[in-house]
Amino acid sequence: MNHRVKPRKQSHSDFTGGMIDQLNCPHCGTTGELELDKQIHKLALDISGVEKPELLAEMITTAVRVSRGNVSYGDFKLMNRALKEMMTSSEIFHHYQDCRKVAVFGSARTDPDHPAYQTAAEFSRRMAEIDFMTITGAGPGIMAAGNEGAGRENSFGLNISLPFEASANEFIFGDEKLIDYNYFFTRKLAFVKEADALAAFPGGFGTMDEAFEALTLIQTGKARIYPTVLVDEPGGEYWKTWDAFVRKDLFGNGLISESDFALYKITDSIDEAVAEITQFYSNFSSYRYVGDQLIIRMANLLSDEALETLNNDFPEIIKAGKITQIRPEDPAPDSKNPDKLPRLVFRHKRRDYGRLRQFIDAVNTLAQ
Repeated sequence: MNHRVKPRKQSHSDFTGGMIDQLNCPHCGTTGELELDKQIHKLALDISGVEKPELLAEMITTAVRVSRGNVSYGDFKLMNRALKEMMTSSEIFHHYQDCRKVAVFGSARTDPDHPAYQTAAEFSRRMAEIDFMTITGAGPGIMAAGNEGAGRENSFGLNISLPFEASANEFIFGDEKLIDYNYFFTRKLAFVKEADALAAFPGGFGTMDEAFEALTLIQTGKARIYPTVLVDEPGGEYWKTWDAFVRKDLFGNGLISESDFALYKITDSIDEAVAEITQFYSNFSSYRYVGDQLIIRMANLLSDEALETLNNDFPEIIKAGKITQIRPEDPAPDSKNPDKLPRLVFRHKRRDYGRLRQFIDAVNTLAQ
């Protein structure tokens, strides 16, 4: 493969913001046979190139227990195929891990002459100009618009196998970055895991599902915060109507918090959609949890006055202590990462992620 890699983002972040590391068990479990456990551990240690042999041993142990447990043959095949799909997906995206990407969702039924199609194509073209690659579902309609606008070189296609759909659209068909999935859940994981931003255009059940999935994972802290833009064609009312429902029936009945509205932006302007994403990464780079501390990487140091403003304006997200700043030359809690970016460090309450999104916006604004 002739992989193009653009070193533009920090490749050490993960889509959970460091939550997975804290969930690792201190042991690998057991197959129920001591001798077999020893063989598995030895095998994991003997295989070259394995960074975390204890995780490999745990996976092998789990596979053995599944094969022997109260699991049907159908479930066994499902687990096996899901793991292989996740492996293939990760292998392909790995070559582009330093490139920022935007996921584009929308209807498969939108014709090329429809204003929504043209808006999606122009949006993806504009994002490619600022070095964002585009991820779509590889189908027709808005998905084809995203791949057409971004161009084949800047596109990924996450194709779902359906009995009534044609093959991938012409703009991604046959490309090495076209990935086939049998399961929606592995495909949706790839969208959330690999994207640095999301742009949703008008669509049906699938678009609603994908948009709500992303918002739910971000709202609950199960996925890192990234800009989510809900884009209408110029003068369109689709997302405005959706927003009216959310505000009246969800917020109005106390089912979501007011700060949750900070998790998405609705616009019918391509300029505003692009600006929402670029502004998010204007100073903020990434974040992850290390122990009970939230570490936020930035492109530039904040002034003492800006740091004081953050402490004064966002006390409700701080569990204890204050927000402090670490200079590039100083050791940081996540010092295993080789970059020399300044960091903000504080103990986060791990709730109200809409408010954390507003905090990130403030980090960007105060740096200007």
